[in-house]
Order: sequence, then structure tokens, then C-alpha cells
Amino acid sequence: MTVDKKSLSERDICTQFITPALQQAGWEFSTQVREEVAFTAGQVIVKGKTVKRGKAKRADYILYFRPNLPLAVIEAKDNNHPVGGGMQQAQDYADPSALDLPFVFSSNGDAFLFHDKTATGGNVERELPLDQFPSLLTAVQNGGAGRSNLVALVP
Repeated sequence: MTVDKKSLSERDICTQFITPALQQAGWEFSTQVREEVAFTAGQVIVKGKTVKRGKAKRADYILYFRPNLPLAVIEAKDNNHPVGGGMQQAQDYADPSALDLPFVFSSNGDAFLFHDKTATGGNVERELPLDQFPSLLTAVQNGGAGRSNLVALVP
């Protein structure tokens, strides 16, 4: 029986399609992948003498080169959105004022839309099939240990 992706929630898309694609690409979930990561407590909103916090920002996935060195963000959407439906949100998360990440992905479970913020021209954004998500090894040049040694995440 085939699954009707349109009926699945965003979390179902993560569990049934995105997580398996990351695992197939060789990402180690215990050390290189974090899911549902809250990275801000939310904007402080002041109205007169009342102070409250806005909604916290939460990334669906953050991929790490090593502990405390994030490399990419993945924003998932349900399948009623296009593949790139989460790209603007993911780019906001990857912005230097937030997580400052070089690689950005969006997915609705059909494929990934990849945006390479390190690219200086040419193919900055492209669609990747689920079974072609890049491994960490394709992201690192000569065993480099920092962002200055990163190469394009996609071969």
C-alpha cells in the first residue's frame, strides 16, 4: 500500500522520508544531527510595563561537522507545500544574525532543495532527489576541520 504523502503531517514527512535520506547518506544521528532544535528563546516584546517573549525559532534539523560546529539547516514542510516551501525560513535560520550556516535545505518529502551560500556564482540552488542527499565526506576537503576548508556540499 502506498502512502498518500498529502495526508501526512510535517513530522510524518521528517520521520518517513527526511530522516531515512540522512541515514542513507551516512549522517550519524548521535553526533552529527539534531532534530527540532530551538535556537532562540523568542523576541522580547515590550508593551508599556508588560514584557513577554514571542515564539521561539526552531529548526527541524541542524547538521554538524563536529560538536558545536553546525554546517547546515534543513526545514521540512508537509507535502502540500512545494519542495522549496521552507527555503526562505531555512535561509532566515542560516543568516549570520541567527545560526550563520553555509548550507541550507528545504524538503517536503519528495526531494530536497539545496542552497549553497558559499557559491560565488553559477548553480547556487538546485533540487536533489531524496536518495542523493550529500554525506559529510562530500562537504569536507582534505579532512579540514573548519568552515574555511569546506567545499561545496554537493559533488
